[in-house]
Amino acid sequence: MSHNTFGHLFRVTTWGESHGAALGCVVDGCPPGIPLSEADIQPWLDRRRPGQGKFVTQRQEPDAVRILSGVFGDARTPGQVTTGTPISLMIENLDQRSRDYSEIAQAFRPGHADYAYFAKYGVRDYRGGGRQSARETAARVAAGAIARKVIPHVEIRAAVVQIGPHAVDPARMDWAETLNNPFWCPDAAMVAVWEEHLEKVRKAGSSTGAIVAVEALGVPAGWGAPLYGKLDAELAAGFMSINAAKGVEFGAGFAAAAFSGEENADEMRATRGKDGLDGPEFLANHAGGVMGGISTGQPVTARVAFKPTSSILTPRRTLNEAGEEIELRTKGRHDPCVGIRAVPVVEAMMACGLADAFLRHRAQTGGGAFRPGEPGRR
Repeated sequence: MSHNTFGHLFRVTTWGESHGAALGCVVDGCPPGIPLSEADIQPWLDRRRPGQGKFVTQRQEPDAVRILSGVFGDARTPGQVTTGTPISLMIENLDQRSRDYSEIAQAFRPGHADYAYFAKYGVRDYRGGGRQSARETAARVAAGAIARKVIPHVEIRAAVVQIGPHAVDPARMDWAETLNNPFWCPDAAMVAVWEEHLEKVRKAGSSTGAIVAVEALGVPAGWGAPLYGKLDAELAAGFMSINAAKGVEFGAGFAAAAFSGEENADEMRATRGKDGLDGPEFLANHAGGVMGGISTGQPVTARVAFKPTSSILTPRRTLNEAGEEIELRTKGRHDPCVGIRAVPVVEAMMACGLADAFLRHRAQTGGGAFRPGEPGRR
């Protein structure tokens, strides 16, 4: 992962700023022959699009994607398919209000990356945060749509499981419920609680944090690599690169620190199909589907913690570029809880990471996987 690029074989480079003319990405390494059109990408962008409720930013962007390269279709290939060359995607910015940020042109917003960018580069685009803005994640979601087509047998789903202090009981998780409310909440009973909490936060001009849970079903055993190419490490890097992400855990995560060795061990038993021994059945998944950096065939599960949105109306102490102490309140259109719109972004980073892992596994092993009962490989 470099400054603007992530992935090894499935590589994504994003470009653009919050208030620039457009933003987008270049996806390199996508295999050829995969049907791909703008209609395959747009639904995923629509899930992330701003302005879809009072609890997210009111910036009105259609987020219409255009494919500029990397696909082809004629009479011999009905519809468009990928050509194996770089796929360039563009999303125009149409609802910038740069005037909202004129007061911070010389000031560093507390909690934002303003000072860090200025300390590194000596120049910064203060309009909506420029490159540091979460607007950049639209390009990741577009890339994630392509990644899903590389691994169509893998189902990826995410949900908000905590907003502020209010957490969903894992025993009440209903993934289907996430499509029935604006919070991606998997518990119908929690929706009213979150709505009341967010209404108070919004009216106060404040913000609140959240936790997003994500899982990938259908990942076979064998993806990833030991030590320096661990699947969970690669995925964690992707999750932590999302704006406002402050923590990642897989499986039991930090809770495992309180387990005994007996409690933590994911025991296995044999299952037999019509062809004989058919791999292990795990009795738990505290490891989150990854052991020793390699997938086990269980669901790959993770949770990502997001801090409260740093843009709030309450005056906070800070400095300006001259080093003077000032108080600053951040105006503009902002999400009171950035974790809500992070759901499709987390899914996209899981998809891109797994697509890359699949291609790397196929390149090294030919895609085969050892099953218990088979002769060992030499």
